[in-house]
Amino acid sequence: MPAADRPDVAARLRDALLGASFTADGLLELLGAPAYAALARGETVPALRATRGGTPLELLSRLFLLQQPVPHARVADVLPVEECLETGWLVRAGADGLAATVDVRPYGGPDGEDWFIVSDLGCAVGGAGGIGDRREDVVLGVGGASTTLAGITVRTPVGSVLDLGTGSGIQALHAGRHATRVTATDVNPRALHITALTLALSGAPAADLRQGSLFEPVRDGETFDLIVSNPPFVISPGARLTYRDGGMGGDDLCRVLVEQAGERLNEGGFAQFLANWQHVEGEDWQDRLRSWVPHGCDAWIVQREVQDVTQYAELWLRDAGDHRADPARYRARYEAWLEEFEARKVRAVGFGWITLRRTSSAVPSITVEEWPHPVEQPLGETVREYFARLDYLRSHDDAALLDDCFRLAREVVQEQIGPPGAEDPEHVVLRQNRGMRRAVTVDTVGAGFAGVCDGTLSAGRILDAIARLTGEDSVVLRDRMPARIRLLVEQGFIEPVG
Repeated sequence: MPAADRPDVAARLRDALLGASFTADGLLELLGAPAYAALARGETVPALRATRGGTPLELLSRLFLLQQPVPHARVADVLPVEECLETGWLVRAGADGLAATVDVRPYGGPDGEDWFIVSDLGCAVGGAGGIGDRREDVVLGVGGASTTLAGITVRTPVGSVLDLGTGSGIQALHAGRHATRVTATDVNPRALHITALTLALSGAPAADLRQGSLFEPVRDGETFDLIVSNPPFVISPGARLTYRDGGMGGDDLCRVLVEQAGERLNEGGFAQFLANWQHVEGEDWQDRLRSWVPHGCDAWIVQREVQDVTQYAELWLRDAGDHRADPARYRARYEAWLEEFEARKVRAVGFGWITLRRTSSAVPSITVEEWPHPVEQPLGETVREYFARLDYLRSHDDAALLDDCFRLAREVVQEQIGPPGAEDPEHVVLRQNRGMRRAVTVDTVGAGFAGVCDGTLSAGRILDAIARLTGEDSVVLRDRMPARIRLLVEQGFIEPVG
């Protein structure tokens, strides 16, 4: 593995990669969309066919992305070969060849930054792609879970970020853009080494790297403005693979992570996790998750997907490449997963996002919902706005709410549903075309209220006008509408002005 204590070599290697356009945009142009998409599925044949020439970009793609040996003489004019050999980025292959010791994948940052994610060989393209019998401490590159967490993370400028379970370092890389200090931890020392390589090769600030499980590496009294974690959340029998298996029974690792995060947050700080949780026979899964939320924290928990135990076992057996192994061994491992679930009375497993925010409110808000529908990433600003709206609603009673002015959130449209030609629609739906892309059914009064919200009239004056038009009693309308206004505000359909 390359030396992590030679940032000078990493900087020269970075310059060479950029000089050859070994970037996300450069690869897309070289490979074409079909071959580039195939890489995300773990299929390399189209990319190999597209890199048969001898250009610097083709050579580097074969070397670092596709793990193909390249002739020493052809790459010597592209890379600082001797320094890369000395520090372990490259090794000799055959009489006159060179091979990479790690995967290097170009990754485009949110503001067009050219970053590089380092991982173990064969683990950058298409996720695990079947780890098989590789070493247990293998370090993966960027996968769907990594990019999901990066997309939902609140990105306001902060003093300190903790990336717990850093893996290949993608969350630490993002955090370095908006944090003064980044601390990255992992139980796997190889992961910390690779994170250092990712940051150096990406030209990002170094992080404070610490080894240990969960919050063990965090010093007594140390707190953070933001905690992010894509933990080893897989609910599996045993701890076979460090990157995915937490080593605790059931969903205990995710539970402990959430329960212990509250005391590590500064006031107003966020903790954001990906997690799996059990759906246990005779237990409400939402109550299970509510019980995890630590005292003094608001929480927004979103279940994105549910799989029955057979689907779940098959997913992770394939992730490990067990479906390619001896059939008898595959059946035995499958049986072990189902026995574990049966013993715990687990009928399904949920996957989703957990966001905590430290609050001094006497009555924290805990929302647990199921939302399997498409969303618009990145969602970090949507998450921040959601908690800001909670603060607003907590500080405004019904009278204050009616005295305030609101405006319709951007990209909200109205749909009318009913038989063609009917005088009145059966349903009126407000729909968001951004963020969570929610939809809510409203009555005529609710639709009229939202439509008039342009920030100029108070909610009470709008309701009085609607009462005059519809013949309703304005006092009754003012009494029943605040609850509906609160829902529209909470879900982001209307926004308080100022």
